Amino acid sequence: MNVLNRPWGAMHYRVDGPADGLPVVFANSLGTDLRLWDSVLSRLPGIRAIRFDKRGHGLSDLGGWPSIADLAEDAAALIDHLKPGRVVFVGISVGGIIGQALAAARPDLVKALVLSNSAVIMGSPHLWQARIEVIRQGGTAAITDAVMERWFGPAFRALPQLAAWRNMLIRTDDQGYIAICKAIAAADLTATAQSLRLPVQVIAGAADGSSPPDQVEATARLIEGAAYHCIPDVGHLPPVEAPQAFAECLVSFLKDRAR
Repeated sequence: MNVLNRPWGAMHYRVDGPADGLPVVFANSLGTDLRLWDSVLSRLPGIRAIRFDKRGHGLSDLGGWPSIADLAEDAAALIDHLKPGRVVFVGISVGGIIGQALAAARPDLVKALVLSNSAVIMGSPHLWQARIEVIRQGGTAAITDAVMERWFGPAFRALPQLAAWRNMLIRTDDQGYIAICKAIAAADLTATAQSLRLPVQVIAGAADGSSPPDQVEATARLIEGAAYHCIPDVGHLPPVEAPQAFAECLVSFLKDRAR
């Protein structure tokens, strides 16, 4: 088990794949940990997969009240520590916001970017504050049913595997979840996205209730040269719900533009 010591505490990470493989960093969504990518990695031969748990999630420490810039700095510190060379950064939801901030702040570390189910602005401060109040009163269990409907389409929600993702969300530390909610609420990366000058693939889920496809596509239009792809019939977490379709899109991007 790997841990990088940061000023705020322990940051859990994992590295899989051949040492000479293409380095790809994966950043998770709100309320999930690095296991989010398990079903995708087996479909991505030849890459050096670097995953981490952001503050307050998975096996990482809580780490105060970070901004998106702080979370991007954590990702940069991990890349600096591992020294894999310039990476492809794959971020989903808030992971995509972190990826945008990282690519703008540290272009020396990122050679290509994949933004899945993410945008320059995700929700409104009012929406996030309302969610925070619900969690303060009832914990993450109080939002689980609503979140499952946004994360997954009806077919996946009928599967027994849904229980594992419910449990992952419920077991996320309340303070850790609230901290990331605050970071997302304060984030507007419109100018950041417009400044990016690297290969970018944007991916949406047609049934995403958290980052609707039109919002994700609008972000793609802000980024010069970005490619856009929408996966049909899936929600907010395509790497879980449609790992083959997600992997095919990622492999195509890596082959055509990111190498």
